[in-house]
Amino acid sequence: MPAKNIYGKLTTEIVEAFKEIIGSQYVLLDEESFEKYGKDETEDLFFPPEVVLKPRTTEEISKILKICNEAMLHVTPRGAGTGLSGGALPHLGGVLLSMERFNTIIEIDEKNFQVTVEPGVITEVLQNAVKEKGLFYPPDPASKGSCFIGGNISENSGGPKAVKYGVVKDYVLNLEVVLANGEVLWTGSNVLKNATGYNLTQLIVGSEGTLGIVTQIVLRLIPAPKYDLLMLVPFHSVEQAGEAVNAIFKAGFTPSALELVEINALNIVSEFLGSTAVKVTPETEAHLIIETDGNSMDTLTDEMEAIANLLLNYEIGEIYFADDAQQKAELWKLRRRVAEAVKLVGYSIEEDTVVPRAALPDLIRGVKKLGLDFNFDVVCYGHAGDGNLHIRIRKEGIPNSHNIPEMTEILRSMFNLVKSLGGTISGEHGIGLIQKPYMDIVFTEAQFRLMKGIKLAFDPNQILNKGKIFDF
Repeated sequence: MPAKNIYGKLTTEIVEAFKEIIGSQYVLLDEESFEKYGKDETEDLFFPPEVVLKPRTTEEISKILKICNEAMLHVTPRGAGTGLSGGALPHLGGVLLSMERFNTIIEIDEKNFQVTVEPGVITEVLQNAVKEKGLFYPPDPASKGSCFIGGNISENSGGPKAVKYGVVKDYVLNLEVVLANGEVLWTGSNVLKNATGYNLTQLIVGSEGTLGIVTQIVLRLIPAPKYDLLMLVPFHSVEQAGEAVNAIFKAGFTPSALELVEINALNIVSEFLGSTAVKVTPETEAHLIIETDGNSMDTLTDEMEAIANLLLNYEIGEIYFADDAQQKAELWKLRRRVAEAVKLVGYSIEEDTVVPRAALPDLIRGVKKLGLDFNFDVVCYGHAGDGNLHIRIRKEGIPNSHNIPEMTEILRSMFNLVKSLGGTISGEHGIGLIQKPYMDIVFTEAQFRLMKGIKLAFDPNQILNKGKIFDF
């Protein structure tokens, strides 16, 4: 391992070498570019790079990384910049490697239910393309209309449909990866079963750009369900909404989505969008959005009616059934735009804690108590079906959580609560920069030692996204 913090500087000669590789127009050194690529959706953090590179081929990335590895230059890979944990922030300066030109769907293999795609393809664009072939790629993060598949790979993204269909890792078969020294390899094989050696593919998924640069992705697909139904259920108690989630599964139902939105969050996003789709009564504290899908409308109708009857055991308001595609789209729009809306009114700090599903009511109660103890406002929403609760915090005078002692105390208390409930500190946003200080809550020294060993095996000079997930 090299001596710590002995890293090179970007020189005129290196910049010229980059221009030779990818073309001058794709080597950006202007302040406007630094402003754009020095931030993402993580709070209000900003760290400008020293140069922005926009390569187009695997070979170009290989040549770039060989130069950076030899010159000991920090490299921060970036997708669409929709991340919420600071994973794409170039906090150490150096090279910002943008993958936005890798935007081609290479092949949709209808016979084998697979798609080969580049990392800069927008998630929803991919979903729509395979849907035209009668196929389905389920992972659907809230930012699916703008986030890249490569970023989803980096963070092992989920979304509402994870409760039934799983997360990104469940669909990745094979990856083309460029290592820090410029070597190019495929991590696996384009088959559904593979017991051949270590699973390098799954090691890359969720590694947040710290092990290599993904340049091609092979995903498995499934047949697209023909029908879906959606209902909205208002609860008089947010805790009861959490309890109802487990009751639905215990009764034998598996919705394709089961989302919780606290009333404050719903009011904020409704005002933000100018929407009146959801009628709110004074006693309402939270809503559950429940979706089922499948190939028999009669079966789905029976299932929805049974779930609705089950929920009559709780203090609820009038159940709202979406009658058509437009109403469904309006409800999903409200859910997907919650994070954007609450951030604009000051809830700038977001955590995506996850606990066993049955512990969700305890997590909600605990978070509310912490808000009273530490004097902060909090709104909760998220993927209740798999215990993944997004917690948005607003505290006067504290716009972000990075290196703020008062906020560190709050988040340590919150993450200790999560750990005590059998959960962990991130369900789908990743660790990146801002959750890094809390990794000791959930990992032992032995686990850190193994992860650091893996990092050094892939990237001995530690040039790739150094300082994310953990420090050496």
